[in-house]
Amino acid sequence: MGKRLNPYSVKSRHWLALTFAAALCMALLLFVPFIVFNNGIFFYFGDFNVQEIPFYQLIHGQVRDGTLGWNHLTDLGTDTLASYSFYLMGSPFFWLTIPFPNEFVPYLIGPILILKFACTASSAYLWLQRHVRFKGYAAVGGILYAFSGFSLYNVFFFHFHEPMMMFPLLLAALDCFLYDRRRGIFAVAVCAACVVNYYFFVGQALFVIMYFIVLACTKTWKFRITEFLLLALEVLIGFAGAMFMLLPSVLGLLGNPRLDSYPKGWNALVYDRPQRYWLMLLAFFFPADIPALPTFTPESNCKWASVAGWLPFFGMTGVIAYLQLHRKSWLKKMILLLILFAAVPALNSMFQLLNISIFYTRWFYMLVLMMVLATLRSVEDTRADWNRAFVWSAGITAGFSLLIGVMPELTEEKDKEIFRLGVEADRIRFWIYAIFALAGLLCFILLYRKFGNTKRRWFVAMTAGVFAVAMGASYFSVGTGVLESGTTQTIQRYIINQRDKIEIDDLEDVRSDFYKDVDNTAMYWKVQSINCFQSSVSPSIMQFYKNIGITRDVASRPDFSAYGIRPLLSTKYYFDYNHDNLDHSKDESFVDIDGNTKMPCWKFLKECNGFDIYENECYIPMGFVFDNYVTEEEFDRVADQNRPQALLYGMVLTREQMAKYSDITGYTEKRYSALYGTEPKLFKSSVESYAFGEQPYREACEKLAQDCCDSFRYTDDGFCAEYENFGSDKLMFFSIPYSEGFTAEVNGEPVDIEKVDFGLMAVRVPGKSKCDIVFHYETPGFRLGLQVSACAGIVLAVYLTAVLIIWIIRRKRNAIRKNSRI
Repeated sequence: MGKRLNPYSVKSRHWLALTFAAALCMALLLFVPFIVFNNGIFFYFGDFNVQEIPFYQLIHGQVRDGTLGWNHLTDLGTDTLASYSFYLMGSPFFWLTIPFPNEFVPYLIGPILILKFACTASSAYLWLQRHVRFKGYAAVGGILYAFSGFSLYNVFFFHFHEPMMMFPLLLAALDCFLYDRRRGIFAVAVCAACVVNYYFFVGQALFVIMYFIVLACTKTWKFRITEFLLLALEVLIGFAGAMFMLLPSVLGLLGNPRLDSYPKGWNALVYDRPQRYWLMLLAFFFPADIPALPTFTPESNCKWASVAGWLPFFGMTGVIAYLQLHRKSWLKKMILLLILFAAVPALNSMFQLLNISIFYTRWFYMLVLMMVLATLRSVEDTRADWNRAFVWSAGITAGFSLLIGVMPELTEEKDKEIFRLGVEADRIRFWIYAIFALAGLLCFILLYRKFGNTKRRWFVAMTAGVFAVAMGASYFSVGTGVLESGTTQTIQRYIINQRDKIEIDDLEDVRSDFYKDVDNTAMYWKVQSINCFQSSVSPSIMQFYKNIGITRDVASRPDFSAYGIRPLLSTKYYFDYNHDNLDHSKDESFVDIDGNTKMPCWKFLKECNGFDIYENECYIPMGFVFDNYVTEEEFDRVADQNRPQALLYGMVLTREQMAKYSDITGYTEKRYSALYGTEPKLFKSSVESYAFGEQPYREACEKLAQDCCDSFRYTDDGFCAEYENFGSDKLMFFSIPYSEGFTAEVNGEPVDIEKVDFGLMAVRVPGKSKCDIVFHYETPGFRLGLQVSACAGIVLAVYLTAVLIIWIIRRKRNAIRKNSRI
């Protein structure tokens, strides 16, 4: 097989241009109507509206302002590079937006998505063209890949198409190394793939290893130890070259609780929900489902899991034909191996660094590409038994449709048993999916029987069939998401580019709360907020919320019971979207049916642009001091429901910190001997005197507000504050997440930064003096990563120079030998 692989040919470049143009036209036809429908902006639903668009606009503004260090507009604050490298920092499409004004960024989302589809199809063509005899089939394969079920499903995740684009390029670069002996290309491809998205690169690296082993074991590529060592060198160079992006990202996410779960027990061998096996099969026989709205297997707990892989027009027909035709090919072994990895939880988790906490199949685009190639190989092979493959594919599709759509079920609603046919979640959408799948197969077999005997006519008919079925299914998939959105109108009318309509002078200087409103409204407006929907924030934020009993997984949404953390986090304003306030049964309003606010000490301020705005009567400005300090062990005695309020009564420190600042905290070994001895219950802690209720809460806030910083502001590389200390030395508290990237100075002298309250920061300020406090921030690992990347660039240059010299020497030797023979 290795000898039959075709080298890249300049003559085939027009097919690359045609692939790009065809995919671009299809994407234009698909997305432009929805862009026009929403007045120039492509809105989808869910995460797309409340994450992808505001992320782009926020980071676009930071890049243009040159403030790429500490990001105080994401949650309580986080590192920009570490938090957004997964989403967009490594995306070439994001950097295309930089020349445009910030207000125009939302209008670029649609065009960028269109461009992504065209580039994804083109990259797939670049790999496929080597593995087929007729380049036109590779062009069709590019369209199949770009408009596959996986691609359409993940329109919801705007940043998923970059890895889809990079993956075929990575394989194409590896093929160039193995079969054409072109050096350096694979190193660049490895670097680019890692920079574009480090999370997806983990899965891509695993696939490349599997791909290489299968090629070597099947003797598709003849193993040579010298070339293997050179390949390993290029991998190391490429990986090192990505360190400027990778190292800060890894350091910034260490400690994130979403990374803590590893395969163990039976859950590593078998999925705990059997419906997942059904779903993974159905994903390749039916068009893509809608994220967050699972239709086929509603109890599989697979929302947002990216379980999709349908190929328009062909479905699984081409794959079945290929598997029936070949017994020992490398491609068949790869497909079967990937199916095995999907079926075993521990193996599936290897595509995301053995993280098994959440079921994802976000690597299925790799299997899709292999299935696309299998389909094209079947199309080219005259021995393929399409009738037999069609019977299998159509039979399985129809069988699944009947099993799910007609299976009787008894459900309970309002204490009554209701009999119905079908176990799907949405009957109408399910049967539309089934109709698309079966109609696509019917279209395929009719066109094949009509035009399959002539190569040219069959190619034209097949291309038309792929176009028609792909566009029909895509319109339904995207259209369903657009119409299902419950946030589009609110964002369009009241949020996007609407900051100027909120008439509050100090809104940028304080934190606000947007609980129960559209997620990331504050991010759209570029104001500080304790409410944030972003999963890759500073681990200190996660630790802070975890230790005070508040769940913080993908978003910060503290409920009304945690009213104490609002003043602690210097939250001054509360925004309540007032168009849903009439329905008190859904708890969408900040006031109850009697007109009382659902948290104490808030008063109505004004109504602006569709929002009722409330002001915190217990607001505490940023930067304040406590006169009470407790150890973490003492704080553990506070009941869970009181912990957010308890933080207002004293600063929580470790035992070591208490001893370090004993002149401030009053810590002595004698006083705390009981707590850390054999009978800790004998220790009397100040937490036992904490009183909870509205009046003690108000008094605690007033006390802290009386001894706070005179001024506070964020700078380009951190923040600064001024504080007049009339008393003795104190620990100044800032409700900003702790990070190793911060350094601090007080009156020009370096001071230690302490991690207090389980994740926030404090520094010592001298007594009887006016204190000038300055925090500087530098992204941890960025400078070292940049140095490693620069060294990798030098090594690559030396490597390529050596390769060039060796090539010149060999060429001269061959010329001399040729002349000597003459």
